[in-house]
Amino acid sequence: MPTTVVWLRNSLRLHDHPALTHAAERGGVVPVFVWAPDEEAPWAPGGAHRWWLHESLDALGRSLQEEGSRLVLRQGTSLDELKAVCEASGADRVVWQTRLAPALRRRDEAVREGLEAAGVEVRTFAGRVLHDPEQIRTGSGGPYRVFTPFWKKVRAQLDPGDPLPAPDLGGAAPATWPESADLDALGLTPEAQDGVDWAGGMRETWTPGEGGAAERLDTFVSQQLLHYDEERDFPAARGTSMLSPHLHWGEVSPRQVWAAANGWVSNGVTREAADAFLFEIGWREFSYHVLHHFPHMPDAPLKEKYERMPWAHDDDALRAWQRGRTGYPLVDAAMRQLWHVGWMHNRMRMVTASFLTKDLLVRWQDGERWFWDTLCGGDLANNAMGWQWAAGSGADAQPFFRIFNPLSQSTRYDPEGDYIRRWVPELSALPTKHLHAPWTAPPEVLEEAGVTLGETYPHPIVDHKEARERALEALKQVNV
Repeated sequence: MPTTVVWLRNSLRLHDHPALTHAAERGGVVPVFVWAPDEEAPWAPGGAHRWWLHESLDALGRSLQEEGSRLVLRQGTSLDELKAVCEASGADRVVWQTRLAPALRRRDEAVREGLEAAGVEVRTFAGRVLHDPEQIRTGSGGPYRVFTPFWKKVRAQLDPGDPLPAPDLGGAAPATWPESADLDALGLTPEAQDGVDWAGGMRETWTPGEGGAAERLDTFVSQQLLHYDEERDFPAARGTSMLSPHLHWGEVSPRQVWAAANGWVSNGVTREAADAFLFEIGWREFSYHVLHHFPHMPDAPLKEKYERMPWAHDDDALRAWQRGRTGYPLVDAAMRQLWHVGWMHNRMRMVTASFLTKDLLVRWQDGERWFWDTLCGGDLANNAMGWQWAAGSGADAQPFFRIFNPLSQSTRYDPEGDYIRRWVPELSALPTKHLHAPWTAPPEVLEEAGVTLGETYPHPIVDHKEARERALEALKQVNV
């Protein structure tokens, strides 16, 4: 019976896994995960990523055991470990799901060449995105840089098909199982800092693994999808899917999400509601499309003129933003949510990114790096696309001169202050009238609420009106 090694990366699931299904249909299956963070430089997994990965690998290992298989963990260089696993198990083929990040594409090609040189066959399978970035082209044959025509083209051609069931692995064990490292030995779990478990908020919020992904998807499409378009912009509401970490780690496939959303159209959800959500899946597709064709996107502006932007390089301002100590309650609430649970509401990502790049005039790359380190499902394509969108330098970006007003965003999208009170508890006793801008509250109101500006809560780090003028003045150097 031929044996196939399935190299698992961001594809930590059993269902709708073409590479795993192919291996099971062929014969013996050896699921392998290789921990090799240096190969992902300069975008190696950060602390929140590592916490999620540990939990997801643990869940996948248990699922494989229940199916009569097991997860082989290795640590080292990918090529060396895969070759060793093939030799130990007698495997003559290695399969994996393709990835689109630039460093990983280069690594994968080198692994393919090394395996084939050693006499091991390699096959790769799609599944990271719904479309083939090489097949979706503009009329002139180039890649898309504007979302609307891209998505129109994709929707016209897209036929994802039905998700695959989990393969039967009961009779697919290899003749010999290779040695496996202990999960704890990979050192993915965080250490407590000053006696505080900094991953506690993530642990309370998430259930990493395929089971948690399936539960979250089912809850969203059955209970929240109908009202998605009305509630998605309000961070205090449970209006978004919160599927991004599960999608990033491949615990659910975009095809499964696509099928689930469309499946509820005939079960009480309107076509308009489903399309509003699938529009966001479209942005994920677009992000990967742009990253594939412009691999420098995570590091340099797609619009080259933004290389001339005179950024402030203000470390104190960056640190205040990171810690949720800007003096603008909505911004601070969002940044504290990010640190506590490893995730931030999408509307808040736009607000905080605008504040950093325009009110504080700090480089978008600094914000991108912070999000990468603190999001438990930080995705290179989505993260880079979002930050370049906010900074005005990316594909189909928001113009730089459109600057979010943090106060009007606060009163519009958190009108009762529920989100602010949840994440900025030192302001919770303030009347809603003054909660969004505590510096406008009379002294007696602040005193009654137990707020001392500059002590219990900071003064605004900048005046928004003045900061806006500074940003527009800086833009003139871009447009010379």
